[in-house]
Amino acid sequence: MPGTPWSHRMGLTIPIVNAPMGGVAGGRLAAAVSAAGGLGMIGMGSSGSVAALEYELTQLEPVPAMFGIGLVAWVVEREPVLLDAALAARPALVSVGFTEDWSWVGRVHAAGIPAVAQVYDGDHARRAAAAGVDVLVARGREGGGHGDPRLGTLAVLDAVLEAVRVPVLAAGGIATARGLAAALAAGAAGAWLGTCLSVCPEALTPEPARAALLRAHATDTVLTRVFDLGQRLPWPDRYPARVLANETTRCWAGREGELSLDDAARDEVAAAAATGDPRQAPVDAGEGVGALTRSRPADEVVTELYREAARLLQRQPGGTDTGTAPGSGADESRFGAGNSESGHEQGSRA
Repeated sequence: MPGTPWSHRMGLTIPIVNAPMGGVAGGRLAAAVSAAGGLGMIGMGSSGSVAALEYELTQLEPVPAMFGIGLVAWVVEREPVLLDAALAARPALVSVGFTEDWSWVGRVHAAGIPAVAQVYDGDHARRAAAAGVDVLVARGREGGGHGDPRLGTLAVLDAVLEAVRVPVLAAGGIATARGLAAALAAGAAGAWLGTCLSVCPEALTPEPARAALLRAHATDTVLTRVFDLGQRLPWPDRYPARVLANETTRCWAGREGELSLDDAARDEVAAAAATGDPRQAPVDAGEGVGALTRSRPADEVVTELYREAARLLQRQPGGTDTGTAPGSGADESRFGAGNSESGHEQGSRA
């Protein structure tokens, strides 16, 4: 199957990266995605630590030729040695999310590793590219977990592709071959997929949460800061989390300001989150969750998604095979930079 210029340079046969979801994307999932021809990522979320990362690295079985590591900026600020540990593992990519402090980029480059960051509009993308970020993830509000919800996936993808010439991955609500094909047809160098892989047996997702995801409809998600407030996690206000709606989110809907001032109520929310019961605790889920019907191995999910997306991209609207490949442009520069997947020449990089 054809890939994209970026995936070819990375040595991938499938232009899919699993999002580094904290508490979900461990070593087993990363290994499975990489074995299928994509790029597997280990995620260190709110509870990330050196010990947790070192353990998940032992779960890379079979050990893939390439994998990536994703970190959260405020967790790295709390535990700076976490970035050191990530670099020492020699991943193919390192992402640090949820910040506009780009000081980490130089450290990643000094280790000879490409830097990746999520961006949420064209201006944000320009700042990231100017700071030297090598690959951008255009993440739309449909995505599960934390993110800036101002723009939808196709809108932010279009804005970012117009703004920069580095490779751009699409993220947010992509859970089907049609969604993947749409992102690639728009010019994305690949897709950054989360929710559709969170129900795979290789994921760290607890069984009650996996079952809740498989029962959910696309309209069953909500953007909220309730669990972060309850657990006193220092997530910036601009990054609410998209989770499955439940008793806790319904109780505090529209009352987050009140919750932030009520210590007893915050303790109750924290206790609810600690139960792990999806009726009360957070389960990250993007709007693509309604497409999930069963738990399948990650290699099957990744391979089938891309096979069908490639088939769709070879058809004209009337059903005629065009013979064209997704992302068939050519681009070049250090660490896979360049963005003629989109055909745009606007933008800059350091």
